[in-house]
Amino acid sequence: MEDDHIKPELQVIKAVHDFRLKNGVSQGELAEKVGTKQTAISRLESGRSNPSIKFLKKLAEALGMRLEIKFVKEV
Repeated sequence: MEDDHIKPELQVIKAVHDFRLKNGVSQGELAEKVGTKQTAISRLESGRSNPSIKFLKKLAEALGMRLEIKFVKEV
C-alpha cells in the first residue's frame, strides 16, 4: 500500500494531538513537559519534523506513555 510509509508518522501526530485535546494541554505546556520549545511540538504535529528516538522517548514520558518501536515483516 502506498501510504504505509507514512503510517508511523501519522500515528505519532495523532497520539500527540489527541492527548493535547483530551487533556486541554497547549503546545507550549506540552513543550515544557518535554523540555523543548513550542515550535518543536508545532513542527511535529504538522508533520514538518523528523524527531529523534530520544525526543520521542521524552515525548512519550510527558504523555504518560512508553515508546514502542517494532519491525514487522511484510506479508
